[in-house]
Amino acid sequence: MAMADTIRPTAAAVLETRGPARPRNMGQIIRWLILFAGGVLMVMPIAYMISTSLKWPHEVYDVNLIPKEPTLENYTYVLEDGRFYLWFLNSIIIATITTASNLLFDSLVGYTLCKFRFPGRMIVFIAILSTLMIPTEMLVIPWYLMSQSFGWLDSYWGIMFPGLMTAFGTFLMKQFFESVPDDFIEAARIDGLNELQIWWTVAMPLVKPALAALAIFVFLGNWTAFLWPLIVTNSVEMYTIPVGLSGFGDEADVAWELIMTGAAISTIPTLVIFLIFQRFIIRGVVMAGLKG
Repeated sequence: MAMADTIRPTAAAVLETRGPARPRNMGQIIRWLILFAGGVLMVMPIAYMISTSLKWPHEVYDVNLIPKEPTLENYTYVLEDGRFYLWFLNSIIIATITTASNLLFDSLVGYTLCKFRFPGRMIVFIAILSTLMIPTEMLVIPWYLMSQSFGWLDSYWGIMFPGLMTAFGTFLMKQFFESVPDDFIEAARIDGLNELQIWWTVAMPLVKPALAALAIFVFLGNWTAFLWPLIVTNSVEMYTIPVGLSGFGDEADVAWELIMTGAAISTIPTLVIFLIFQRFIIRGVVMAGLKG
């Protein structure tokens, strides 16, 4: 009897613990279904892009995702067009230089605003942030007039100068530099390092996740930019990929299969950049979780 009495409460406890498991499992299933549906919605444009790039012109408007007669003629046509390589090179140069410039200047300004105390520091920071509220379309005319007066039209410099430093990057880096302990900075100063050495050897290695995120955002933003490069460039040789691909067509018809083919090829550098920098972002998230 004693053994039976000890078994009964144990069985009851097991049933009690199993009882709430069903709703919990059902909730997990619902969450996974929602995530799966969201993932499908995000992947569909990419799938449609690749599908269209494998279609003949008469199949472009077919709703079927799988082409009836798949072809690589579109890729052959785009890759044999010498202009595409030129547009690709222009985009690589512009996006790379702009990304490097943002990583340098945004981190310098963010570090200065975070670790130095000087009169008007918050006024400067608020002034930088206020530029985020100005729509890009309102800045196009001043940018164009500036480019025209300095002779930057139809040049790399004319395309790049508006994005060589961004308010968002400055804000992002300042917030991440807040997590760098002031004790590290003071210890480095005691050791005799100057401010540039402290910024480079002490502070920068501690904000690698922010640098990786900023590099991805800036590179993608400049790689896909269309409005400003379209306005500031005049010659086909200076086009970037988005501007160049828009020329695959005329007033009567648009060669969507060629545009989608060029877009599919142009996604390769963005994937490479993401694969390079994602480990720094994931490491930063893990370290932030451990600190919490």
